[in-house]
Amino acid sequence: MGMTEVLSRAAYFMGIIFMGYSLRRAGFFKPEDFHVISKIVLKITLPAAIIVSFAGKEIDPSMLILCLLGLAGGLIYIGAGFLMNVKASREKKAFEILNLSGYNIGNFTLPFVQNFLGPSGVVITSLFDTGNAVVCLGGAYSAASMAKGEGKGLPVVQIMKTLVKSVPFDTYMIMTALCLLGVRLPRQAVSFAGIIADGNAFMAMLMIGVGFQLSGDRAQTGVIIRLLAVRYGVAAVLSAGFYFLLPMALEYRQTLAILVFAPIASAAPAFTGDLKGDIGLSSAINSISILISICCIVTVVGLVL
Repeated sequence: MGMTEVLSRAAYFMGIIFMGYSLRRAGFFKPEDFHVISKIVLKITLPAAIIVSFAGKEIDPSMLILCLLGLAGGLIYIGAGFLMNVKASREKKAFEILNLSGYNIGNFTLPFVQNFLGPSGVVITSLFDTGNAVVCLGGAYSAASMAKGEGKGLPVVQIMKTLVKSVPFDTYMIMTALCLLGVRLPRQAVSFAGIIADGNAFMAMLMIGVGFQLSGDRAQTGVIIRLLAVRYGVAAVLSAGFYFLLPMALEYRQTLAILVFAPIASAAPAFTGDLKGDIGLSSAINSISILISICCIVTVVGLVL
């Protein structure tokens, strides 16, 4: 697939977001519909997409270092969220931790990698996303919950409880274990999951569009600029570090240099809703991060390939 097709696909994603936003403004979707769509994404279409991406893949145990890199990338943003809001209110701290962390890889970045780096890039991406899943599918939510004062018990226990309850995370763990053991799912099961997975990107982008809402005040604009400046500043440093400093094969370094520019996790608005946060602002940040990531990923692809 050439650059024109990749840009077209990115434009289609933005078109779906705009469609969801327009339908909500027209009254087709109600505010409460966001929560219904987010449940479909988190508990049905995203797990199906994970199954399909791992099905039939062979994983060498030494490649699990990629999981740690995905985890580390997310933890850096959680730490940044805490440090940026040491004196802020609990609600603000929780919101910024949640909406700064995690990578939208399965719904957005994977197609870029698949088109430019092929099957090996997909495996590298999937393993990186397994570590990332600890953050975007439970870890960041747990950290935000504790920052808001809603978490109880030891942090590690709280995070593990959240992760175990996360259907996408459980799917990642099961599929990784099956791949390491060389166990393949029945073809019929993968085909069934594939039908559901085909709707994952659409549902995730629609969810963001339905939740998108900006008040236009300076406070919101300031939060958006602040979070995204930190987000992509860190991404630029990580991308350069992975590409020039990691003692890995070129295809690994190329893939990682692209992955760190993935948009903010598409699950962030759904988790923001669970914490009674500003869903509209979260969706706005998520949507804008997609636009920025398109520009960044296309630029990096041109530089590293």
